[in-house]
Amino acid sequence: MSARGELRIHLGAAPGVGKTFAMLGEAHRRLARGTDVVVGLVETHGRARTTELCDGLEVVARRPVPGLPGPGELDVDAVLARRPAVVLVDELAHTNAPGSRHHKRWQDIEELLEAGIDVLTTVNVQHLESLNDVVERITGVRQHETVPDEVVRRAEQIELVDITPEALRRRLAHGNVYAAEKVDAALANWFRPGNLTALRELALLWVADEVDVALQRHRSAGRVEEVWETRERVVVALTGDSESETVLRRAARIAKRANAADLLAVHVLRGDGLAGPPAGAVSRLRVLAEDVGASFHTVVGSDTEDVPAALLDFARGVNATQLVLGTSRRSRTARLFDEGIAARVVQRSGPIDVHMVTHTEAGRGVRLPALRSGLPAVRRLAGWVLAAALPVAATAVGTSLATVIDTSTDVVLYVLVTVVAALVGGLGPALLAALAGGVLLNFFLTPPLYSLTIAAPENVVTLAAMVVVGVLVALVVDRAARRAQQAARANAEAALLASFARTVLTRTDPLPRLLEKVREAFALRSVALLERRGGPDSWECLASSGPQGCRAPEDAAVDVAIEEDLHLVGDGRALPAADRRLLEVVGGQALLALRSQRSAADAVRARKRAAVTETRSALLSAVGHDLRSPLTSIKAAAGSLRDPYLDLPVADRDELTATIEESADRLTALVDNLLDSSRLAAGAVTPLLAPTGYDEVALRALVGMPDACRVAVEIDEALPDVLADGGLLERVVANVVDNALRHARGAPVVLRASAYAGRVELRVVDSGPGAPRRSREALFAPFERIGGGPSDRDGATGVGLGLSVARGFTEAMGGTLTAEDTPGGGLTVVVSLPEVPR
Repeated sequence: MSARGELRIHLGAAPGVGKTFAMLGEAHRRLARGTDVVVGLVETHGRARTTELCDGLEVVARRPVPGLPGPGELDVDAVLARRPAVVLVDELAHTNAPGSRHHKRWQDIEELLEAGIDVLTTVNVQHLESLNDVVERITGVRQHETVPDEVVRRAEQIELVDITPEALRRRLAHGNVYAAEKVDAALANWFRPGNLTALRELALLWVADEVDVALQRHRSAGRVEEVWETRERVVVALTGDSESETVLRRAARIAKRANAADLLAVHVLRGDGLAGPPAGAVSRLRVLAEDVGASFHTVVGSDTEDVPAALLDFARGVNATQLVLGTSRRSRTARLFDEGIAARVVQRSGPIDVHMVTHTEAGRGVRLPALRSGLPAVRRLAGWVLAAALPVAATAVGTSLATVIDTSTDVVLYVLVTVVAALVGGLGPALLAALAGGVLLNFFLTPPLYSLTIAAPENVVTLAAMVVVGVLVALVVDRAARRAQQAARANAEAALLASFARTVLTRTDPLPRLLEKVREAFALRSVALLERRGGPDSWECLASSGPQGCRAPEDAAVDVAIEEDLHLVGDGRALPAADRRLLEVVGGQALLALRSQRSAADAVRARKRAAVTETRSALLSAVGHDLRSPLTSIKAAAGSLRDPYLDLPVADRDELTATIEESADRLTALVDNLLDSSRLAAGAVTPLLAPTGYDEVALRALVGMPDACRVAVEIDEALPDVLADGGLLERVVANVVDNALRHARGAPVVLRASAYAGRVELRVVDSGPGAPRRSREALFAPFERIGGGPSDRDGATGVGLGLSVARGFTEAMGGTLTAEDTPGGGLTVVVSLPEVPR
């Protein structure tokens, strides 16, 4: 079986940056090196220079598609039969024609790669699935042809083809990208400078992130722990004291001058539980960190000795290049006994640059050395050393002063040695000191000298008393150490739980941030909240944090059952029992956050229902006058015609009949708009989408419309059809044209259409007074009319529902209805709908 082929992708920010050109250039370079290269499919789009580059390359004939015009699709079988070393396949995200072997072109490419053929291809950043909604918000155009990000990430090589927005617009204006008739529309829409700048940043950041992921993968695979300065990352350590704001702002300036991509603020919870930040300080720092563009993180050190280790572990874990700390608050005298956390961080930092920021509190602290939680290794070692040395020293003192002090003083001296050893090192050193002291006391200072024989019974009691004293003191020390350790852990747990609770209470969508904090605090690779839906093995991930979420509780390293059908799971390492108990409490907070989130969603739905009810009430209350006016006209005209005592001329009878007909038309239009607005408010509009032509719809919409002679239809019949409901679209066009005729003050109205980026736009152009830019959106609100507020009676007909109904119908069909200036004065209303794929 042949090895899988390699995929090389040329990624661009927009059409016309030169992806296909770069791909063809790479093909010629490989051909010159003797590689067997063929063209499977290249879209030149009529560009002369791109077409010239195809010369000299073998081209595999495309597969024709019955019933569809054009050169056809990629012939996968022909490429497999030819079996070249490298094949060129343009437009990775393309959707194949119906009847093809695969639905998407990237699936064709996957088959070629599995056959051992290398593939060169192209794709634009807007076609990446993860960026589809972002691109839509930037450009206003939704891309229907997308490719999964994972397909692109699996490529062996990703080459960014980049060009500045100004150069791309010049290339477009010179006709090097699109045909001349499409240039103006393209420059005014997709290729606006702001759009191109944003798309370029998306492409650059996406590629940079992929490079960073590849680097992290390499570091993990190679177990690389030292920092590689490939990208500036600044970590700032915050204590929560008054100087933290100064340190954070200074770190932000350092990051800005270094053009750092990331600024991370980290607060290390001290494990001693005795020295913590003032109340509310951490929350203020979190807000300040967000204001200066930093992410806020919390880690826990098990004791004060581990604070530098926890800080440096975090910095190395994020591959930080710079670490910013405040200078020590300790006085010079205090630093003689304990050099402080900052000094230990500098000693252990290795390749990480450490910045020490001075502040007004530096050197002012007058603190006693912090109490230790438990007995660290250094202290236990010191205890053993003292247990061995102090009895010898006490013996030396006793023998040298034998003529001055008696045996009782020697006993007290040895008891003191035992107590000191117990206080410093605990039980083991205390027993050693007691036994050694007893032996030395008996051998050197108790008759008979220089013999282990115990002549007096009271000496046995003395030895036993020394051992008992040592054991009791050691037990007290150990118990105090355990209590201090428990207090420190309780304090750290309380701080973490307070942080979790603050997240739940202060954020509108707290679950993602809560899970991120849990992952950081417990050093897990990923954390997820799973809910059982349907069958016993059907789990849905409600929220997650980390690169890989668990699919089911049984697959997780950590599983906490919050409820029978709701589990908090984690992956990366197993947790001790104490951490699991804390995680169970966090599970309750996650449940609270979930219920709060769902309650908020229910409240939103309730508000929508209330808005629907309010809209219906407003519909009935606002149209009384507009219903009565045509009814009054009809009744008056009909009464005159039926009066047997009135002998009306034929002209007058015709005029009254026309009045009845005109009032009935107004009444019909008003009732239609009222019913349609009510259907839209209730969400009861279900369009039947089918291919529809703007030209046909425009002609039907003008039938029977007063002043239709003022409307000019300039729609090319060759334009693509749109996917729309013909009846609803006719209502949209009729309402928009009627609005233009009523407010254009006798000026002509023109209907034009054009296709762009998978959409077809119908423009209703008038040369009337137009509308101010700030009030254009209000034109599409119910009961809003040009020249007045809601339901303003300015003499114009209607109640301001026409454009509101038109926008509702357009959006129900997946389109947009917007207003813009008419060059030279006036208002242009644009109906944009997706075109039917060809």
